[in-house]
Amino acid sequence: MTSIPPIDPDRFRFDEVVPGGWNWSHVVKRGTTLRITDLAGTANVSMLMYNAEFPSERLNVPDSLKAQHTSYFTAGNTCMSDLGRVLMSVTADSCGWHDVLGGLADRAQVTEQFGQAYFSDVRNDWHRNGHDRMLVELGKWGLGPKDVVANVNFFSKVATDEDGVFSFVEDNSHPGAVVDLRSEMNTLVVLTTCPHALHPGGDYKPGDIKLEVFETDPPAEDDPCRTSCEQNGRAFLNTERYFL
Repeated sequence: MTSIPPIDPDRFRFDEVVPGGWNWSHVVKRGTTLRITDLAGTANVSMLMYNAEFPSERLNVPDSLKAQHTSYFTAGNTCMSDLGRVLMSVTADSCGWHDVLGGLADRAQVTEQFGQAYFSDVRNDWHRNGHDRMLVELGKWGLGPKDVVANVNFFSKVATDEDGVFSFVEDNSHPGAVVDLRSEMNTLVVLTTCPHALHPGGDYKPGDIKLEVFETDPPAEDDPCRTSCEQNGRAFLNTERYFL
């Protein structure tokens, strides 16, 4: 975990609250940071990332994990694209563990976890799922089912036992937990705040989040995300050459 620096008011751009069970997208420009706050400590933020100019370049979770010798994201890690560039870097994190294994829950999973609740019956309290809400948001950018790849689940944790069986770790986050994602490219961020695919179920109460965007200095030569491993250094070099 890392300390969370305050946002300089002169560098602040905008903020927005996204309710639990909803979806959101924005092009987070190179030289800015997206700060995500888990307001109640119960959020799951499923996120995909794309090169905004050429969306065929997108987040590659397997390569990101392999290059950085990790099975989760936290401060010092980078979200690499399938072309070996850095889309976003995790520069600060007061949660400590963000899942990259659990994927997106679909309609059948959410029904099994929380039961059925349709809009026609309960209006805005209906049970949304991450897969469908991700497709809704992707459609706004001309993207669709073929563009849904392995995602990150911020504020969630998945553990594995000796047999490789996944389990959801409750209370991984806390109220006010923050993760900062510095955008190293012009990155199309698409996210949902629906429950995690391995959530044990119960009451359907996905957590709200706050998003803040602010200007950020470019990464220095000794930036922790750049120097955390040799592969990250090469990915930053590839990214900087892209913008020459």
